[in-house]
Amino acid sequence: MHDFLVHPVNPDLEVRVTRAMPPLSPALEARIDPIWTAAAARVEAAGAGKLFNGQIFSIDTFAPGRITGHMTEYRRHIAQTEENALFGDLGIRSLAACGVLRRADGIVLGRRAAGAIYQPGMWQLCPAGSVDAGALRADGSMDYQAQLLTELQEELGLDPGSVGTVTPLCLVEHPGSHVTDLGMAVTTTLSANAILRAHRARGNAEYNPLRIVPVPELPAFISWAGASLVAPAPLFLACAGLLPIQSDKPAS
Repeated sequence: MHDFLVHPVNPDLEVRVTRAMPPLSPALEARIDPIWTAAAARVEAAGAGKLFNGQIFSIDTFAPGRITGHMTEYRRHIAQTEENALFGDLGIRSLAACGVLRRADGIVLGRRAAGAIYQPGMWQLCPAGSVDAGALRADGSMDYQAQLLTELQEELGLDPGSVGTVTPLCLVEHPGSHVTDLGMAVTTTLSANAILRAHRARGNAEYNPLRIVPVPELPAFISWAGASLVAPAPLFLACAGLLPIQSDKPAS
């Protein structure tokens, strides 16, 4: 937990592409190729679908009100995730949109599929996913809030109109992989049963099972999940005012 870097953000945070994707040397490309191929084969063999080499946003600079960066290949991101030492050559800080979805009787959490490429079998707040090229506007800004709503529909089967305003909470950068999660608070008036029905009927296989944990029971759930809960989850819950903020939490 203490190795995770927590960065404050403003509610009106701007995320923008400010440079082109950097080229890679032939030697580096040759190093990435077998890592990507092996990862794709592993995911497909586990029945978790096929990896697609699209483009995702990578952070170059961040301040509370503004993040700048560039689009990068998903295969580069996967290679660095698989071999963290590649950060020195690739410098990727992939931005992920992560929701703290709250309804009157609880918070939505899900367990990632065992065949997932990243953090397989772990519990996390949901929905969550990389901010990809679909969120890129014509002016170079990234609609990260729309990305979260896309994940909401794809992963949980919920219509974007069923939730309220999406509000940024904080950034949490993972050690090693440098995946950087942008936690965002979002509320819904849907019942727990309605959420679970939508997930069963229209959601993808990202989470199994899905749970709605009452706010008073969050500490007990966190204790029960232990190391199988992704470390940013308690940090996002604290930023959302749902857990006490730890005084020794790293920040910058």
